[in-house]
Amino acid sequence: MGYGKTYTLTVTAVGDAGARSEHTSTFSTVTPGNQTKPTFVTTGGNLLTDDGTFGVGIVIVTHFDEPITDKAAAERALSVETTPPISGSWYWADDQNVHWRPQNYWAPGTKVTVRADVYGKALGEDLFGQEDAATTFTIGDAHISVADDATKQVTVTENGSVVRTMPTSMGMGGTEVVGGQTLSFWTQPGVYTVLDKANPVVMDSSTYGLPVNSRLGYNEKINYATRISNDGIYLHELADTIWAQGNTNVSHGCLNLSPDNARWFYDFSTPGDVVEVRGTGGAPLQLWQNGDWSVPWEQWLAGSALA
Repeated sequence: MGYGKTYTLTVTAVGDAGARSEHTSTFSTVTPGNQTKPTFVTTGGNLLTDDGTFGVGIVIVTHFDEPITDKAAAERALSVETTPPISGSWYWADDQNVHWRPQNYWAPGTKVTVRADVYGKALGEDLFGQEDAATTFTIGDAHISVADDATKQVTVTENGSVVRTMPTSMGMGGTEVVGGQTLSFWTQPGVYTVLDKANPVVMDSSTYGLPVNSRLGYNEKINYATRISNDGIYLHELADTIWAQGNTNVSHGCLNLSPDNARWFYDFSTPGDVVEVRGTGGAPLQLWQNGDWSVPWEQWLAGSALA
């Protein structure tokens, strides 16, 4: 039934002897003070496309376009169905975004359907679901890459077999205070996933507070860039640092690759593919940066409103 509608129900009963009895009842449905629409996106904010294929590290994000005050009610309206069955849990990143993942990486070939049956549901403070939503997708091959600072190599595996080893130069390390803001030049350790890619992408240091005309500033087009964090970490082509790749970290935080390797990785990658960064300095990868898989499982479970 629709919100804010008045309905009239008329019931007529006829007895065995032909006697008739009629009863009429009128009622109205609730008129929400506000409504919220759910959408399913990746941790990078891109749509989880229906019938799409994603990597074994994909995290489901239900995004509500209004803040949710009754998170338990909202979470009860959400469901994730998989073939074969796999257990997992929701984790509230903030008032508008709740993430779902299994304890371990998905199995290749898994079919996933996620639903938000929120229409008609009260989600707190006169807020109701605007409409239901659902999407179905498939988990593709297991692409897991390990970037190890001890070797300065990125080892790429597909379904457990090594398919390529790529020399890299990662973040030079250290911090610098610019305009009262402390900027880090580490490639933070943790488990990242591929978010998206662009060829080329414009990299502008002023977007995170480092003026282009400063000592470490830059603004340039970079080819074959595969993004793995929400604060601008990519695996990308940079021929100027081939001399350092495999032996010295000289970047601002990205993983520099040769043109050939960057192009290959760009073509190989699918959103949700895993990139594990090991042995680097700096603070551990945070959830907001795309660090869902770096959250310990017990902590993840505690992030559910139903815990």
